[in-house]
Amino acid sequence: MKMNQQKIAPYLFISPFFILFFIFGAFPNLFSLFLSFTRWNGMSKIEFVGLKNFIYLITRDDFFWKSLTNTFFLLLIGSLLQHIIALPLAVMLDSKVLKGREFLRTAYFLPYITSTVSIAFLFGYLFDRNFGLFNYLMGLAGLPGIKWFSEPSTVKPAIAILLNWRWIGWNTILYLAGLQSIPEELIESARVEGAGRYAIFFFILLPLLLPVIFFAVSLSIIFGMQLFDEALILTGGTRGNPGGVDNAGLTTLIYLYTVGFRWGKFGLGSAVSWVLFLIIISATVTFKKIIERLQH
Repeated sequence: MKMNQQKIAPYLFISPFFILFFIFGAFPNLFSLFLSFTRWNGMSKIEFVGLKNFIYLITRDDFFWKSLTNTFFLLLIGSLLQHIIALPLAVMLDSKVLKGREFLRTAYFLPYITSTVSIAFLFGYLFDRNFGLFNYLMGLAGLPGIKWFSEPSTVKPAIAILLNWRWIGWNTILYLAGLQSIPEELIESARVEGAGRYAIFFFILLPLLLPVIFFAVSLSIIFGMQLFDEALILTGGTRGNPGGVDNAGLTTLIYLYTVGFRWGKFGLGSAVSWVLFLIIISATVTFKKIIERLQH
């Protein structure tokens, strides 16, 4: 009897995790997969419709394709562009001759730990067409002010500015951690052999940083494809206008929220979530194959 209790005890200790995971993780995901094949508004009887939701999204839903196009564009200029800036910044912060390195590391990282909603509201004031700081600075430079959220062409650049400001520091710290894990002897040996700064960066540091680059860019793909808070607040989505003027800021996750929780089409909303999931998986796997090819 005592032996049986000893065997059961470890499973009892870890059981809370599995119970909570099933209730808040596995069950909601499986239920949303089931709902993606149904028509349901949350109150009526669930009606099984097969692949109709997915076929509708792909063949007839212009708003879905608009949201997907916006999301990919913001992923490019608001998420992936960060890495082109963050990597040189990390190299700079890794320099031992740079004064105030600790202060700069903290300053770069602060935007990441600040509340997303607070940042979005702050940038909403900064982008104000009449009293915003950005238009004020443009006026000092003799340039006309921009109607950031009144013109479709400027909505996505405004959101991208916020995203870059918030996430460049995070990626910089990731790359800095990767740089500090590279043995100093390798760099010193290259210098003794006559390699310059650019040769060291492109032929030593960059190849060794490829695993970190894969990790950082994969996170950007995952978070970029799920962009929600910043775009919703900046475009006035909290006031019933998801996506702003001409739906220029309508991301796929905002569309999912609109379809599911505002229009009550939970089946269609679940289909959107699973299409988005497949896109994220495909993009991540494709990038992994690119990194593996570069490593060989």
